Amino acid sequence: MATFLFHDLIYGPIKSRRLGNSLGINLLPLEKKYCNFNCIYCECGANLPGRVGVLAKRTEVINALRQKLSQLKQENIELNSITFAGNGEPTIHPDFKEIISDTIDVRNQYFENAQISVLSNATKISDIQIVDTLKKVDNCILKLDSAIDKTAIIINRPVGRYSVENTVNLLKRFDGNFVLQTMFLSGEVCGQRINNYTPEEVEAWLQIVKTLSPKKVMIYTIARDTPEKKLEKAPHEALEQIRQQVERLGIEISVSE
Repeated sequence: MATFLFHDLIYGPIKSRRLGNSLGINLLPLEKKYCNFNCIYCECGANLPGRVGVLAKRTEVINALRQKLSQLKQENIELNSITFAGNGEPTIHPDFKEIISDTIDVRNQYFENAQISVLSNATKISDIQIVDTLKKVDNCILKLDSAIDKTAIIINRPVGRYSVENTVNLLKRFDGNFVLQTMFLSGEVCGQRINNYTPEEVEAWLQIVKTLSPKKVMIYTIARDTPEKKLEKAPHEALEQIRQQVERLGIEISVSE
């Protein structure tokens, strides 16, 4: 299977490895990826040059969501999560704050037990309004793929400056009320070997987990095609060892392979 884009504003529900029966919301352009990371493993492929494309308007998002939730309700389809993900970083959208507020209202009308989830790379949490908005959702899922700058930059290929230390300091604003998400993998990128589950990597990462004490940790590995073709899944044994170490810290963890 090749990398793919989400060609709809609202898509699914799909069976998510981490979130159950999940209805997706894509706030980014439908025809290309738009993200301030260019992760080597992204299922949406790589960022492409050229114009950004069209972002959905706030009214379009909420009207489409209301219509879809009404349909699912009528069809008696179970819904576990309304998930902001799609073709890039959802917090980039200029109306992200207002769209989350709208989504909470509509969710309460149709599926009050469904959780609202945001998958974010945490690059916008220097903005206190983004932080306050993310605190309102049920699952604020924030990425940290390595505790070591060099490795994080190779894996995530950020647009602009990126610092693990700065990201960790900003994550402290959540007082542990967030989910920390990490992709573990190995392989080769532009002739460089990469592996973020070596003992050195895991020990540094665990220290950050201990410092931040998130309400949950989600770890996973490659399940779909990736832009970089010389990548490998983290083995079950490595993920299991990491799971045990996080549990010893008294923190809930889920593992997706």
